[in-house]
Amino acid sequence: MTAVAPAEAPASPGPARRGGVDGRTAWGTVRTVLRLHRTALLGWAAVVLALSGWLVWLTEDAVKEELAAWESCQRAGQDLCDMSVGWVGYSESLNWVGLLISYCFLAVAAFAGGALIGRELENGTAGLAWAQGITPVRWLTAKLAVPALALTAGATVLVLVYRWAWGAHRTLTDNGWMSDDAYLSRGPAGLAYILCALALGVLTALLLRRALPALAVSVAASGLLAFVVARYRGSFWPTVTRTSTAAAVDFPDNGWELENGLLIDGRRTPDVGYWICDGTATEARRCLDDLGVTGSYTTYHPESHYWPLQLVETGVVLAVAALATAAAFLLLRRRTATALAA
Repeated sequence: MTAVAPAEAPASPGPARRGGVDGRTAWGTVRTVLRLHRTALLGWAAVVLALSGWLVWLTEDAVKEELAAWESCQRAGQDLCDMSVGWVGYSESLNWVGLLISYCFLAVAAFAGGALIGRELENGTAGLAWAQGITPVRWLTAKLAVPALALTAGATVLVLVYRWAWGAHRTLTDNGWMSDDAYLSRGPAGLAYILCALALGVLTALLLRRALPALAVSVAASGLLAFVVARYRGSFWPTVTRTSTAAAVDFPDNGWELENGLLIDGRRTPDVGYWICDGTATEARRCLDDLGVTGSYTTYHPESHYWPLQLVETGVVLAVAALATAAAFLLLRRRTATALAA
C-alpha cells in the first residue's frame, strides 16, 4: 500500500499578509482624506501657483519701468533715488505678497480646526470611519500627514521664490530683513508656523468637537502664538551693543534696533536721549554733566543674525507643534477608550 502524503496546511496569515492588508488600509485612508479635502488641496495649489507667478511677473517684467527710472536717477547723480523711485509700485506689491505668505498660517489654522477635523467630529463622519475598521490613530495620522505634506511642499516653493524675488532688486524696495513681510516669508520659520497652525487646529477641534468654535479658537491660538514669539524674538540670539560719547551711536543701516538710550554714571538708561537737556551748548553740556551722562548706546541685531534668529524661532515653533500633535493623539486615545468602555 502506498502511503498518502498529508495535505499541506493552509497558509496562516503571517506578518507579510497582515502588512499587506495594513498597507492597503493605510492607502485607502489617505485616499479618503484626499477625496474629502480635494477642494482645499486644489485651492492651496492654486494659491502657490498664483503667488509664485505674481512674484516672477513682478521681478522679471513689472519692475522694468522702475528699474529704468532708478538707473536714470543714478546717472543723473541724484541723492534720493531710493525715496523717489523705490517706495512705490514694485516694492508695495512685493510687500503684499510677503505678508500673504507670512500669515497664511492663519488660514491653515481655520481649515484644520473647521473643515479638517471639527466638521467630521460634529456631523459624526469620524465615528462612521472608525466603525468601518479605520482605527482612530490611523485616521488622525492620515488627517495630519496628508495636509502636512501638501503644506510643506507648497510653502517651500513660496519661500524659495520669495527669497529670489526679495533679493533681486534690493535698491527698489523698502522692506528690510526684519520687516513683517520679509522675515517669515524668507526662511523656515514661515513653514514652521504653518505646521504648528495645523497641529493647533487639530488639537482645538478634538477639544471642542464643533467646527465653527474650533475654527475661531484655532485662528486665535495661532495668532497669539505668533504675537508672543515675535514679542521675544529679539532675545533668541545675543545682541550687539555699541556705545559712543556722541549724541547718537553709528550702527549699520540694516540693523534691527532693539534699544537705545544714555549712559548715566556707567548705567544704561533706555528711551532717554540728549533732549533731556536743552538750552545753549554750554548749558546743555553742564546739564548732562550734572546728570552724570557720559554717552549713548544702541542695542541691535545686525543682518548677519537673520539665520540664527530664524533657526531658533523655527525650533521653538516646531516644539509647540510637536507638543500639540502629541496632545491631540493622547486626547483622541483617551476619548475613544472611554467611548468603548461605555
